[in-house]
Amino acid sequence: MIPAWKIYPSSQRRSTVYLKNVVKNPFIEVGDYTVYDDFVNDPRDFERNNVLYHYPECNHDRLRIGRFCSIACGAKFIFNAANHAMDSLSTYTFPLFFEEWDLPTDTASIAETWDRRGDIVVGNDVWIGYEAIILAGVTIGDGAIIGSRAVVTKDVPPYTIVGGLPAKPIRKRFDEETIARLEALRWWDWDREKIKRSIDAIRRGDIDTLEKNA
Repeated sequence: MIPAWKIYPSSQRRSTVYLKNVVKNPFIEVGDYTVYDDFVNDPRDFERNNVLYHYPECNHDRLRIGRFCSIACGAKFIFNAANHAMDSLSTYTFPLFFEEWDLPTDTASIAETWDRRGDIVVGNDVWIGYEAIILAGVTIGDGAIIGSRAVVTKDVPPYTIVGGLPAKPIRKRFDEETIARLEALRWWDWDREKIKRSIDAIRRGDIDTLEKNA
């Protein structure tokens, strides 16, 4: 568990933060040790600069990010309020401008402005590349890699590398047996000391030793 006061994982740099300790919105959930790096803006402003069109008071949508994720500079999470309703004869957001058009003011009526596609869920040990975009309703599996400037419109399976616009699978990181073993191990849920003892095996790709340490 990271102490609540600890924002920077490295004393030598201020562009990388432990995301869990800088996010305040209760509709954004971030796991331990997940980091965000930003060399353009203050990384502590992730919630304002990178989580966009997010109006949970109307849509009740959430951003869920697992443990040990690495999120590169400029990655964006685009929520449901960016999706103007398409079953209407117009994409104009009439319900949002309720004062102008004498429309209902309750949040449920305002939410009819947008098509709701659901939460964004990011698994554990996910690497999201520079300026990648993740759209509402997408689930990214454990161990996946999102290429730089990819636009992710569909779910990404565990340990899959995707890239492009729209993002498409490039290849699996490991064979199916290894993926299944990693998913069963869930090393990211281990306690800190157990992970420290296993770092060498993790870095060397020694899954046999990792299983012995489980």
